[in-house]
Amino acid sequence: MRQIVFLFLMVLMVSNCQKKEKTGTLQQPQDMAREVVEETFRTWQSYRQYAWGHDVLRPLTKSYQDWYAEPLYISPIDAYSTLHLMGLTEETRRIEKYVVDSLDFDKDIDAKIFEVNIRILGGLLAMYEHSRNEQVLDKARNFANRMLPAFDTKTGIPKYWVNLKTGKARGDTVNVAEAGTYTFEMGLLSYYTKDAKYYQAAKRATLAIYKRYSGLGLPGDVIDVESGEWVSSSSHICAGVDSYYEYLYKSFLMFGDPDLGQIWEKSVAKIHQYIAEEHDGKLWYGRVDMHTGKHISASITLYDAFFPAILALSGDIDRAKRLQETWNWLWNSFGLEPMVYNYKTGQPTYPAYDLNPEIIESAYYLYHLTGDKKYLKMNIKFWEDIKKYCKTDGGFASIEDVRTMKQKDYMPTFFFAETLKYLYLTFTHDQGKFDFDDHLFNTEAHHFKKSNFDYPEAKIRLGY
Repeated sequence: MRQIVFLFLMVLMVSNCQKKEKTGTLQQPQDMAREVVEETFRTWQSYRQYAWGHDVLRPLTKSYQDWYAEPLYISPIDAYSTLHLMGLTEETRRIEKYVVDSLDFDKDIDAKIFEVNIRILGGLLAMYEHSRNEQVLDKARNFANRMLPAFDTKTGIPKYWVNLKTGKARGDTVNVAEAGTYTFEMGLLSYYTKDAKYYQAAKRATLAIYKRYSGLGLPGDVIDVESGEWVSSSSHICAGVDSYYEYLYKSFLMFGDPDLGQIWEKSVAKIHQYIAEEHDGKLWYGRVDMHTGKHISASITLYDAFFPAILALSGDIDRAKRLQETWNWLWNSFGLEPMVYNYKTGQPTYPAYDLNPEIIESAYYLYHLTGDKKYLKMNIKFWEDIKKYCKTDGGFASIEDVRTMKQKDYMPTFFFAETLKYLYLTFTHDQGKFDFDDHLFNTEAHHFKKSNFDYPEAKIRLGY
């Protein structure tokens, strides 16, 4: 009889636990944080086992993929700041040692300037920020020097590619993000090295875009770097433009350059005036013609979900809340976000999900800035869905189609750098270990302390 009663009680306890798990009552932030760290370490171990020395982990086949003919060690450099934040010091020491002892950028490959700037240069600068290892800073300087020839154009806007060995640049057509997402990293490098040439090159590119705004105060989205002519007159905040706006405000906050602050204020006002659109009771930011302001497309990208974060950071909390609700609705409509979605037809036009962090980033910002736990609950839900659909034995996989949840054999480096980091920061927020108000993140989520940078000193070192 005792055994029967005992078994009955055990079944009842399990049942109650399962019910609590379904309702979320057992999902305590500290438990979620611990789980994120465990999953980060598990995925990192997969990278080390199957892809060490290469750029990207392929989690389904437990193999690797490189961006170019030779690897640039992108995943470890991108992962470093997250592993450091989580206290995985043995792993960060291993990465740092490899960077100092073995990493050589003298490679005869054409690298995409935008992508390697935010990942490699940004990651190396974060490594130096946390380690203060001068050899790491030397690597960052060396890499930036290999990037600089791309900026030698008639407009100052960098070309799309640069050969890391020869310095030969090519690719005259770039989008606005590729043209103007450099002031943060190159400003950091100028501050650390006391050499203004890096920031000055980046700022010149940003100003070149601003000088070519239309009469309405809007940029297009694709430009010729030599002629300065717009190749596309579509104006938006979507992928291809997004981080240009992000860096106007964040670089202003970090270094105090008033030129960038003024451009941000003028730009964001025009975004709200012309690009914002109400549809079905939700706030959206579509695409308009830069010259007329006429809406030309309702196509958005999941990268656009960064915008609530930057709005909240700049003090526009109410608008940030409304926009975050829109993105939360879209996520829950499919279970994950589609890469490209048309908010008027209600259909995804590119249904992939690549483990992107932007909606998670915005929820984290809003959780900190408002204290409203609904944003904590959002990130709990996003994490549960990512585990449900993307988790594999070899790590986490991107999704080919959010309508079928078919996985594809690729894990972007930003999953380490951004997605896992913003989840961890959300779930550890109330522990007070990380001072949000004293940090800024580059667009790849590498974090830097604002208190390490002095405005008067920055003015001298950056040359503005």
